[in-house]
Amino acid sequence: MLDYEKEAAIYDASRGGEARAEAATEAVLALIPARTGRLLDLGCGTGTVTRRLAAARPGLRVTGVDRARAMIRRSAALVPGAILRADCRQLPFPDATFDAVTSVWLLHLLADPADRRAVLTEVARVLRPGGTYVTTVDKARSHNVGSDIDAVLASRTRPPAADAPDIITAHATEAGLIPAGEGRFVGVGQGRSPRRTITDLGRGWFSTLPPGAPETAHFAELLSRLPDQDRPRADPVFRLRAYRKPE
Repeated sequence: MLDYEKEAAIYDASRGGEARAEAATEAVLALIPARTGRLLDLGCGTGTVTRRLAAARPGLRVTGVDRARAMIRRSAALVPGAILRADCRQLPFPDATFDAVTSVWLLHLLADPADRRAVLTEVARVLRPGGTYVTTVDKARSHNVGSDIDAVLASRTRPPAADAPDIITAHATEAGLIPAGEGRFVGVGQGRSPRRTITDLGRGWFSTLPPGAPETAHFAELLSRLPDQDRPRADPVFRLRAYRKPE
């Protein structure tokens, strides 16, 4: 897993920045009822989505939580007084506090099923009856856009998708939540070029291969032969799932 204490400084610049945050916010809000009063943004990171959620609707009160101190410093500057440092597996809120909970690019980080179950259990606990949970799912698959880069990497050893839709739905069902809709949005500015992919592959992204492994060097060599080394390919399309807590 990435070290998000170190990643905070470059997170937005390397992942689409404000354009991506705007697309994500619009798609998330499309799945949240207009009457929503209090919203909890789990794994809020640098706060770019959190800030937009807070500004999107009059009267919407947004709280963001994250575990990484470096991320919290950035998000607290964007949304003063609304950010807390907390572990999403054990939230510091009473039962039935929020009308909605969101998690954008969080569940894919939780390889241990016990951690995913803990997060979904906490989501259900802090949601009010009738409340809505919206989360991204299948993040890794979203980056497969059918490009020449994807063709080169097709045979790599891939980690299992912790946030596969069927897995998340199963955890949500166990927690007492029921499916309530789907959505998607474009990861603006996140189309990868061959040269950038080589760099990311060297950091251990895209596969279970450790940086420096012979197979990693092999894929890097194949990627270096592709044309237009600095031209980004198509942007990924991220998927959302919504769940509701019965009244």
